[in-house]
Amino acid sequence: MRVFVVAGEASGDKLGAALMAGLRKHAPEVTFEGIGGDRMLSEGLNSLFPMDEISIMGITEILSQYRSLKARIRQTADAVIAAEPDVLVTIDLPEFGLRVAKLVKERSDVRTVHYVAPTVWAWRPGRAKRMARHIDQVLALLPFEPPYMEAAGMRCDFVGHPVVTDPVATEAETAQFRQSMGIGAAPLALILPGSRRSEVSRLLPIFADVMSRLHAARPDLAFVLPAAPNVAGIVAEAIETWPVKPHVINPVSDGMSVKQEAFAAADVAVAASGTVSLELAAAQTPMVIAYDMNWLSRQIIGRMLRVDTVTLVNLVSDTRVVPEFIGAKCQPGPIADAVLAILKSPDAQRAAMALTMDRLGQGGLPPGERAALAVLDGLNQNGG
Repeated sequence: MRVFVVAGEASGDKLGAALMAGLRKHAPEVTFEGIGGDRMLSEGLNSLFPMDEISIMGITEILSQYRSLKARIRQTADAVIAAEPDVLVTIDLPEFGLRVAKLVKERSDVRTVHYVAPTVWAWRPGRAKRMARHIDQVLALLPFEPPYMEAAGMRCDFVGHPVVTDPVATEAETAQFRQSMGIGAAPLALILPGSRRSEVSRLLPIFADVMSRLHAARPDLAFVLPAAPNVAGIVAEAIETWPVKPHVINPVSDGMSVKQEAFAAADVAVAASGTVSLELAAAQTPMVIAYDMNWLSRQIIGRMLRVDTVTLVNLVSDTRVVPEFIGAKCQPGPIADAVLAILKSPDAQRAAMALTMDRLGQGGLPPGERAALAVLDGLNQNGG
């Protein structure tokens, strides 16, 4: 059995490595070709070219590298055709992977699988129909996604979210973290302004005001801010002028475990919108979600959005217990009030977070293995 697998970002590399391990477990004779990062290389992949050459984000970046990106898409499609694999698996990064799949389908009958369903339930539903022209099967991370893909004519398997396999700090590790930060038994709030420079720059002033209001209401409250390396400089410069200063940790230089310890130690979090809500749910840390964007993005996204909440915990648990303050509603006063309310009464959120983790597959087969079984079943169903 020959599998061609394509990933273009760190998250995709993680998914790809787990998928490869699952395939090897259930089909030991499998061989791999494709594009991936360190995790996939450790599973035996010989990458066609370095993965970071296609790890680009944003319209401006894509336009500036359009020619080289187009050449890599063509090169990858040619490599797939030459390899004659049983299946092509493209992982996330639709700007690259779906274009490769389209070229491959135009020239062959190779079975195509796309891992990570696009968020058609939130916006741009037409993407599913366009995908269906050259994608045979989709592997979904969220349990409510398959009907959207199936309605467009693709097989879709919910395989679980990788957050369910991420480590969570123990009570002993949490206690050690509190001691090392000098927090002791004080209530702790996590401040999570995101990992992209643009969002962090926009949210930091708002979150600083939230911290000041929380400190005035709860002087005993301690604050910890995990700063990704690419935004550490922005954070360090910003907090120099803050009247209330958080403990800043760097999950890379301080060790990834310190982030897990911080999440488990916290009593509440103020977080930018994104998958971080699922990381917090895994740690059973109640949260308030806040996010802002420029005026034009507010108008465009506001008109296109098809759901009444963007927080994954709310969506997966089918509740609305996580307060969110998006766009024009991203104001320090209401955010601080919501944090104080959650500190007093966190039980509803904790129940929703437990339900979320259960629905995402916690306690069952690891998502990578479920994904592998779905790929193999699709091949068998297709006569491969």
